[in-house]
This record gives sequence, structure tokens and C-alpha cells, in this order.
Amino acid sequence: MKHAGPAALEHLAGLLAELRKLEALNEKKPGIFYRKSRAFLHFHEDPTGLFADVRDKAGIDFDRFDVSNPTNWPVLVAEVVRRL
Repeated sequence: MKHAGPAALEHLAGLLAELRKLEALNEKKPGIFYRKSRAFLHFHEDPTGLFADVRDKAGIDFDRFDVSNPTNWPVLVAEVVRRL
């Protein structure tokens, strides 16, 4: 599964705009967010859709969220806020 490219990130523009409002996150590259000095959130694309990987609460691994459909975006934003 590859990191999301420009077309995928364009599809996620509304979601990215919401994530960019979160002061605890720093977007080092388009669609790749850090919290402090650690990678926290990034996006992937594959034939089955678009996915966000968010660092788990323990800070050890990432959990995957389907973000192909904009109706899923508020769930992701709420989970990101909870984990910050």
C-alpha cells in the first residue's frame, strides 16, 4: 500500500483542512502529520480505497481507518482529537 499521492490528497482536501486546524499536529509533508517529533497520522491509497493510519494511544503502532467516504471523516477527526 503506497502513501497517498496528489490526486488522493485532493480528494481528502476537506479532511486535511480539519486536521490542519489541530494545533498539536504539524504537517511536515502534504498528508503526513507529526505530533511533537513522532509521525502521528498519514494516508495510504490502494485499489480498495483511501486509508488513514493513526498512531495508537500507547504510541507503539498505527490503527487504520477507512477515509474513502467523506461520511467517515468526522469519526477520524474525533479519534485523532481523542488520541492527542
